[in-house]
Amino acid sequence: MTVRIGIMGYGTIGKRVADAVMRMDDMELIGVIKQTPDYEGEVAISKGIKLYTYEDRISKFEKAGIKVAGTVNDLIKDVDVIIDATPDGVGAENRSRIYEPSGLRAIFQGGEEAEVAEVSFNALANYDMAIGKRFVRVVSCNTTALSRLISAFLIHGYKIRRVRAYLVRRGADPREFKKGPINDVVFNPATVPSHHGPDVQTVIPTIDIITMAVAVPTTMMHLHMVNIEFDGQVSRGEVMKVLEETPRILLFSSSSRKFESLAQIIEWARDVGRLRGDVMENAVIEDSITVFQNELFLMQGVHQESIVVPENIDAVRAMFKLSSKWDSIRKTDLALNLVTTGKNYNLS
Repeated sequence: MTVRIGIMGYGTIGKRVADAVMRMDDMELIGVIKQTPDYEGEVAISKGIKLYTYEDRISKFEKAGIKVAGTVNDLIKDVDVIIDATPDGVGAENRSRIYEPSGLRAIFQGGEEAEVAEVSFNALANYDMAIGKRFVRVVSCNTTALSRLISAFLIHGYKIRRVRAYLVRRGADPREFKKGPINDVVFNPATVPSHHGPDVQTVIPTIDIITMAVAVPTTMMHLHMVNIEFDGQVSRGEVMKVLEETPRILLFSSSSRKFESLAQIIEWARDVGRLRGDVMENAVIEDSITVFQNELFLMQGVHQESIVVPENIDAVRAMFKLSSKWDSIRKTDLALNLVTTGKNYNLS
């Protein structure tokens, strides 16, 4: 079966998911929906992607010299599922206004409330929960990274008592020139726990997790400082083995490989030929991995622009029962060039 996919929104996440879909041999990108004629629409067309828009906006695209293939209604008639990559809150409106009346399946992003879907999704944590579902929500970049990290140990059979995580969040994505902060540290939010911990619990309900967050003037990546308390002692060697084996987690050493900042990790991605310099894996700082008896401490970088991309692909396969969990994760990683030496795709 080849799943026919439409993408609602062609911004930071939408354009990356579109590129990923086009690399899959069991999916076909029918088109993307944009509201505004701009350079991103021109880029999409140059890649052979068909553009669709709302009927009352067609004239704006025509005036800008950008050809559209049709309206939103035209696209939804030709697809099996919509991947909704619109701004926070718009996805829920689209569900009630478009997807439900048309009988269409949809995948939403983490900016939506959990109630928008039947399951909040992370491939490592709960792939099977999304099998056959009509509406699935791929959780946010921060929740994706935390869920992957926690799941890495759960998959390997470790029991976790609690997780405490402190998030230093980027102020904005590189393209969001109207956002800040510019010279400040913002409580983001000031409440404890921040929303990230409860969001992880929508994926892994049994986990005891509390998070705190601030936003700082950078556009590169988020940084997580994580403390995991296990039920029983662990060694640094055990932790290293778990992280080295688990897909979608990479280790970056500051002592041996001279990774001393998140900007260098992005630069590495550019140098090795990653499209847009994307890092779709958790970027764990190897030198930060410290164990005291049953407690683990580490830092990880989270590339907010791209980390959820492989999860969107796996969500499609789960919804349409195309592959089992590990077969899908491996297939996605191979297509996106994320497979590295030592990764184990038969962990469960």
